[in-house]
Amino acid sequence: MKKILLLSDTHGYLDDRMLQHIKNADEVWHAGDIGTTDITDTIKKYAVLRAVYGNIDGGNLRKEFPEKQLFKVEQVKVFMIHIGGYPNKYSTKAKEIIQKYQPDIFISGHSHILKVMYDQKHKLLHMNPGAAGKHGFHKTRTMLRFVIDKGEIKDLEVIEFGKG
Repeated sequence: MKKILLLSDTHGYLDDRMLQHIKNADEVWHAGDIGTTDITDTIKKYAVLRAVYGNIDGGNLRKEFPEKQLFKVEQVKVFMIHIGGYPNKYSTKAKEIIQKYQPDIFISGHSHILKVMYDQKHKLLHMNPGAAGKHGFHKTRTMLRFVIDKGEIKDLEVIEFGKG
């Protein structure tokens, strides 16, 4: 069993409330627009980190993290990319990888819009955790928390913070 915390679009922002959730996770997955290596260095002190770089991330983050991640946790296949779209609106790159890899979970960030939906056509769960940072047009900062246990995705929760 793994407790997962999924976040995106921190844009260099991390506060104590976010840190409390990070400390309670086995793994933290960051779907890009990290902002600074300070964010990833802090997360790595408390949990396993899997991350992809986003469009605002500079050279240091792009050297450390790939554009896309394909991995397996507790028998669940995961595909994560910053700009990937969502069911019926996938980017060309994401669609090609989804068709080839056939993930159980597809994660993207970028939009700053929290979205969790099942893609019946590709038999996958799409997750976009919204934006955890302060930069952007979103009104509420969000993250997702869930458990993966022997191939089952369960106990999905939305974590909401105010704008500030």
